[in-house]
Amino acid sequence: MNGTSWALTLVLVGCFVLTVWPFLIYPLILGLLPKRPITCGTGEGGLSASLLFCAYNETGSLRDKIANLRTLKARYPALEILAFDDGSTDGSADLLSEASDVLTLVRGPGRNGKAHGMKQLAALATGDILVFTDANVLLDEDAIDKLLPYYVDGSVGGVLGSLRYDGAESSASASVGALYWRIEERLKDLESSTGNVMGADGSIFSIRRALYPDFPDHVLDDLTVSLAVVFAGKRLIKAKDVIAREMMVSQRVDEYRRKVRIAARSWNTHRYLRPQLARMSALDRFKYLSRKIVRWFGGAWIGIGALAALGLAWLIAPFAAIALITASIGFLMIGLMARRGPVAAIMDMLLAYMATLKGIGLAMKGQILTVWNPAKSRD
Repeated sequence: MNGTSWALTLVLVGCFVLTVWPFLIYPLILGLLPKRPITCGTGEGGLSASLLFCAYNETGSLRDKIANLRTLKARYPALEILAFDDGSTDGSADLLSEASDVLTLVRGPGRNGKAHGMKQLAALATGDILVFTDANVLLDEDAIDKLLPYYVDGSVGGVLGSLRYDGAESSASASVGALYWRIEERLKDLESSTGNVMGADGSIFSIRRALYPDFPDHVLDDLTVSLAVVFAGKRLIKAKDVIAREMMVSQRVDEYRRKVRIAARSWNTHRYLRPQLARMSALDRFKYLSRKIVRWFGGAWIGIGALAALGLAWLIAPFAAIALITASIGFLMIGLMARRGPVAAIMDMLLAYMATLKGIGLAMKGQILTVWNPAKSRD
């Protein structure tokens, strides 16, 4: 092999390692790190809780959500429940208003986004512990009872729940999404066992009210709020026995748009939090780099690796490079048409990487996304 071949081979291997790092190599490293036990007390320790969620055009989910809230309230009567409607046009606010016996509704003036709504709710909440969830997420009946004992340990500032997805069999997009979230849940478990989890998603997490930070509307509130616990020197842990359930998105277009939006807001959040991220411990910075940064650029590693493979094929024989291009185009065409099976699953993985990279690119260009639309294929 000449110098060019060696260089292309190193690039190809490097891109492969970076692509699989967050999902294969990083968890192996976490498994080797010293463990920090998680102490769960008994009882609620005299702590009160407020459950907060935002809604926009969620009539497809709200009836089940309200029924779930009634179950939670019956199990834990002291629970304060606050909901924010972000200018819904489908009657969501009316449904929430009719449930005034179990929740307090705050009506927004229009589309301002989830971060804006959560800040309004957090300012009104009176509970010692703020519990954040989504309008389409259902919590197990004993979720609050099992959550509060973790806060008996004064070193704990935030607790994530565990998310279970339903509907994974509905499409390739749903099955890939379910696999991704199973890996995410496993990573959070490993991170929690070694110290701190690197951020929460909005389905189910909680923090001490005293740690709730101030932040602009254009960042991801779940990532910003949960990492505020780490910045404050408290532990952010994950509880396996605090369960939330959500339906998977089944259509590619819904999942693609969702990932673009989340990725754009994630990068804007990263830029906003950069000074505080730099002051984290070396271990937490390693976790953040492995779990967030390396994964966000997965589409770039795949693209660069593909170009390196093409270059190697050309050096071997131009015909091999042409054959590789032809096979790749054929695979992409079949994958885009497929809706089930392994080819469709691989295609959905590639689209997820590309959507994330697109969102990062939009954010780097200065685009700010503050509002969201619920995925219709989840209903």
